Amino acid sequence: MCGIVGYIGKRDVAPLLLEGLQRLEYRGYDSAGIVVTSPKTAGLKMVKAKGRVRDLEAKVPARFKGTTGIAHTRWATHGAPSDVNAHPHMSADNKVAVVHNGIIDNASDLRKKLEADGVEFLSETDTEVLTHLIARSQATTLEEKVRQAVRIVEGTYGIAVMHADFNDRIVVARNGSPVVLGIGEKEMFVASDIAALVAHTRQIVTLDDGEMATLKADDFRTYTTEGTRTTAEPTTVEWEAASYDMGGHDTYMHKEIHEQADAVDRVLRGRIDDRFSTVHLGGLNLDAREARQIRRVKILGCGTSYHAGMIGAQMIEELARIPADAEPASEFRYRNAVVDPDTLYIAVSQSGETYDVLAAVQELKRKGARVLGVVNVVGSAIAREADGGIYVHAGPEVCVVSTKCFTNTTVAFALLALHLGRTRDLSVRDGKRIIAGLRRLPAQISEMLEQEEEIKKLAEQYAEARSMLFIGRVRGYPVAREASLKLKEVSYIHAEAYPASELKHGPLALIEPALPTVAIVPDDDLLEKNRAALEEIKARSGKILAVAHQEQEKADQTIVVPKNEDELDPILMGIPLQLLAYHTALALGRDIDKPRNLAKSVTVE
Repeated sequence: MCGIVGYIGKRDVAPLLLEGLQRLEYRGYDSAGIVVTSPKTAGLKMVKAKGRVRDLEAKVPARFKGTTGIAHTRWATHGAPSDVNAHPHMSADNKVAVVHNGIIDNASDLRKKLEADGVEFLSETDTEVLTHLIARSQATTLEEKVRQAVRIVEGTYGIAVMHADFNDRIVVARNGSPVVLGIGEKEMFVASDIAALVAHTRQIVTLDDGEMATLKADDFRTYTTEGTRTTAEPTTVEWEAASYDMGGHDTYMHKEIHEQADAVDRVLRGRIDDRFSTVHLGGLNLDAREARQIRRVKILGCGTSYHAGMIGAQMIEELARIPADAEPASEFRYRNAVVDPDTLYIAVSQSGETYDVLAAVQELKRKGARVLGVVNVVGSAIAREADGGIYVHAGPEVCVVSTKCFTNTTVAFALLALHLGRTRDLSVRDGKRIIAGLRRLPAQISEMLEQEEEIKKLAEQYAEARSMLFIGRVRGYPVAREASLKLKEVSYIHAEAYPASELKHGPLALIEPALPTVAIVPDDDLLEKNRAALEEIKARSGKILAVAHQEQEKADQTIVVPKNEDELDPILMGIPLQLLAYHTALALGRDIDKPRNLAKSVTVE
């Protein structure tokens, strides 16, 4: 959600920080700010602005020089978007500056105590509490001042702190919100996302929860909030700065939709084992004996990841014959679920930092459960917390609305389902069939994308709708849910997804000419059942757009999708609906890459 960028070295810091903030704009935000200093500068200089990074850049004076600085993009939690509520937050003596991602749960109590001691607050934010705690500390080092403050606060944080009396360093700390260090040549970086770093260094260190770091121009050190030194070895990031460019497309969403054939090829590459009609997933850390002992699979995710988990659960049940289901991680955390030692838990997150998913993983681990991660970002928190897992290798996804990562996650689940199935009772023949289907996917995705102009014309018609209904049965239902979410996220048209089998149990009352229905109609054993649902809608003068493997007589229009194996068809049927959402939003003039009120990586509850 919010974004942090920091730098210490010899370069002019303001342009570097502003560039970093621009690379984090996809995360969602409403205001931005920057603080700089240098060994030759007395004190800290700060500029903040409500609005976009360009609004901040316009306010930065020409002589805003420094070689050390921190900057931030804020997504409002405590207090409305404003210049005052924007980060960084400065202490009353202008010596301490703090940027913060996350939420301080006990901020209200701490604020009352500080106000009773005479502290005057300027903002409505929880972050300002941290600033005053650090400023009022009697400790003699900046590290100890920060350590004392984070011991008092409860909640989540990723913070970067500067102090005018210690202008040779930046101190950072993490608990539940990402903090990544970038290791340069006699310069150091810090950010909440590697996107802000890869233009300058590919050597990174990711802090763990409860860990802090001190950055100086020529070195860094990491330690716990209790003061114990930790060992942090830099790793090399695979992604390059060019991966974050638009590459000739008008939006990141459009680019990422069109990258899906290559992305799927990456998630398959090197994993297929033709000899035994299975796949190699070495990162699972799950041998054949352990795999055969699994009695149930529970998949946890949020939003798009949850929908990918729904598709994954169906594939695991069909191919491995293991009972499986998916559940929103945000609900699982709070319902005091029974944790079964024979259940394999799978946490799904594009960023690997989604707070609700991470918290669910930590609770499961505390109770002794085996947890696998299905994530995109190497070295992310969930990847480190899990017992093993699968990287989906989608590459950087910049648009807030997930497309290629959703598709790659569903393919990763197909690989896992095949692996578990072949470990158990799936035949060699069926293994070969699924492998052949997986290999067809990249070419079929490319074939699907060639229909973009036709889908664009459809989208321009449906852009006039005030609400839309998406329906599907069994394999088609998660596709309907994800398509509904995509349309809501990016076009702001109200949309609802419902099982087609449930139409007559309530939603049929909504059907009228003004409410278009998008129906997922795969050519499988439920084809006639799905056609019956179209008949019900048509009998009530409803307008129908079908997504199917052949033209549907009762539909007003049909998007024809290439046929694959029945189990893999949901992977392909979502692609045209991504394009439908994109072009609907385009026709309505929406800010496609940065939908209102949303953020890419949700690191708060």
